[in-house]
Amino acid sequence: MTVNLIIDGSVAEIVLNDPSKLNALDDAAIGQLSAALLEAKDTEVRALLIRGEGRAFCAGRDISNVDTETDDARGYLDDIVTPLLHQIAEFPAPTFAAAHGACLGVGLGLLIATDVVYVADTAKIGSPFANLGATLDSGGHALFFERLGAHRTLDLIYTAELMTGAEAVAAGLFSRVVHEAELLDFTRERVERVATGATGAFLASKRLVATLRDERIGLWNLLSAENAAQGELGRSDDYREGFAAFREKRRPTFSGT
Repeated sequence: MTVNLIIDGSVAEIVLNDPSKLNALDDAAIGQLSAALLEAKDTEVRALLIRGEGRAFCAGRDISNVDTETDDARGYLDDIVTPLLHQIAEFPAPTFAAAHGACLGVGLGLLIATDVVYVADTAKIGSPFANLGATLDSGGHALFFERLGAHRTLDLIYTAELMTGAEAVAAGLFSRVVHEAELLDFTRERVERVATGATGAFLASKRLVATLRDERIGLWNLLSAENAAQGELGRSDDYREGFAAFREKRRPTFSGT
């Protein structure tokens, strides 16, 4: 077993656990990761954390047994990787990643599909594919171009140079940089806090951000979508609880409904 699922109350933690291979993922491991996501979804957790065991988050695809004469690279990406990334992006709760060491290829894609990414200062992020005669995949072009522009994106791709976690966060790629020794505790504390929050409101924002990213709608269309989301939330238990707690000058207790 190279992927472990730990459920503690309303929090699910998925652990990539093949440190001898820097958590590189073969087809079987991706299947295990998909199954773990399905189980966490069925358990109706209110927050999800993905992390890697050992020296790396995920070094990408496990190519140790790939035969280039028979490998169907497009089929692998279209039929195995992309559905997994959709699963993560569409998970019905806030998702977090704690990333350290190598975060490359499919590993980078896992981060792109996650809502909030905290990276260690020593993380390695970029495109090593120039050394393989391949190209960046798993959404890497979209992330780099959106945040870094065309010139820096192609510089990273052509040279195969890797950014540190600190450089990646300074460039706007991910949420926050944390010292590696503190990364997991820092991330878990935030995940646990979010898991007690107003889950419906968080998911409304998650959908709005996805719409902005994927459909590139303008301000007034976005305002309309926000208004609709707020109207729907106004009928929720957490909305009523939040307003009551404000009036009563106490901390709200959200149920996630």
